[in-house]
Amino acid sequence: MKDNPGQPKLKHSLGLLDGTMIVAGSMIGSGIFIVSADIIRNVGSSGWLIAVWLLTGFMTLTAALSYGELSAMFPKAGGQYVYLKESYNKLIAFLYGWSLFAVIQTGTIAAVGVAFAKFTAYLIPAVSEDNILYKMQWGGDTGTAHLFTISAAQIVSILLIIFLTFINTRGVKSGKIIQNTFTLTKLASLFGLIIFGFIMLKGDVWHANWTNAWHLQKLNTDGTFAQYTTGAALGAIAAAMVGSIFSSDAWNNVTFIAGEMRNPKRDIALSLFFGTLIVTVIYVSANIVYTAVLPMHDIATAAKDRVGVAASQAIFGNIGTIIIALMIMISTFGCNNGLILAGARVYYTMAKDGLFFKKTGTLNKFAVPEFGLWIQCLVASILCLSGRYGDLLDMISFVVVIFYVLTIIGIYILRKKRPEHERPYKAFGYPVLPAIYVIMGLTFCTLLIIYKSTYTVWGLGIVLIGIPIYYFAQRNAKHEDTPLTDI
Repeated sequence: MKDNPGQPKLKHSLGLLDGTMIVAGSMIGSGIFIVSADIIRNVGSSGWLIAVWLLTGFMTLTAALSYGELSAMFPKAGGQYVYLKESYNKLIAFLYGWSLFAVIQTGTIAAVGVAFAKFTAYLIPAVSEDNILYKMQWGGDTGTAHLFTISAAQIVSILLIIFLTFINTRGVKSGKIIQNTFTLTKLASLFGLIIFGFIMLKGDVWHANWTNAWHLQKLNTDGTFAQYTTGAALGAIAAAMVGSIFSSDAWNNVTFIAGEMRNPKRDIALSLFFGTLIVTVIYVSANIVYTAVLPMHDIATAAKDRVGVAASQAIFGNIGTIIIALMIMISTFGCNNGLILAGARVYYTMAKDGLFFKKTGTLNKFAVPEFGLWIQCLVASILCLSGRYGDLLDMISFVVVIFYVLTIIGIYILRKKRPEHERPYKAFGYPVLPAIYVIMGLTFCTLLIIYKSTYTVWGLGIVLIGIPIYYFAQRNAKHEDTPLTDI
């Protein structure tokens, strides 16, 4: 699909600060305030809680530094989709783009939107998930069964997604202003929470949590902890990392908007490094604070897994609930803006390759892919209403890491396939660090297949559904005037 000379072009409006804010803002949503409860239920000690976050941080930083080489080689809109196409072929790239559209990006947008609504309910109870606005029922021999419900929280999450989508259809500068403002605000808020947490450190709690910090154990139903066997321990660590990896995901979103960066060959790589480093420091520090103010059992059994709420109450008293609710509202608002802004750029590039709705490959008068933004909004809204976004997110970590591994292997492929290609930036620690990530990523995915097979099978199923869709798109492209290869 060729560009029409009369059509708007992507505007180079984003700099290093903007890129860094997209990385950090897209990563930090509600996960850091929630997933540590499940991590503790799996590993049972403060040492292993921090180890899980450090392992995730190492993987994220290593992947981000490796992506720097690819972003400098191919400074184009679409990012990871383009890297996979250049390293492998259009099928692999399409499967990534399809997975992004079907579950990765849209499922994350839905989950973050619902998180925004849930914490808004602390301040406005009327928008609670317990406030059911619509209920579809049917009666059977065993009584009445609920098939489908719509809560006030779901409506609020959809309205948030629609609002942010509309803002981003008005041009990249509108989205940039929201992203920078909200990301800087939430970074300042998180650093404030961490600083006050260390000031309010409870000596007895800290001592109890760190006395036997490296006893890997699981939480029993009676509230006690029990030791693992060696094999089960590896599965427990992998299961614990699902939450931390999901919370650390979306750092690659900045690669999607490379076509709108002023100096993408330099700034994408630097944005990836600075953004992931900032978030890793914040995540590890926040979890150290949790262990400084909350007993292990309280972290594991926090109401609805809201560890951030429990920690904020321990630090600030009763007003802590309001403080953390405002922090998470700011965090999820900014996070969703970054996700919405970046995702549509992948569909835009896929459409240019003849592999997505043709209209997605056009820009509106504000030089943004408006149609791609709205269909992303539609799918995310449906996932909000389905009530199954939680299950979808369990699949996301597996699917995301598989594509990260494939993309990093692509660095080795391109070094052999295109040795003459300009590389303004080379992967840090190559070939050792990228290889370590590949090994860790494959180990993580293998352990999930063994110990969480239900989620991984469904995740793989969503990816594989893309194969017949790809060949259908290829067949249609051959009947168009413009060949698929003439891009």
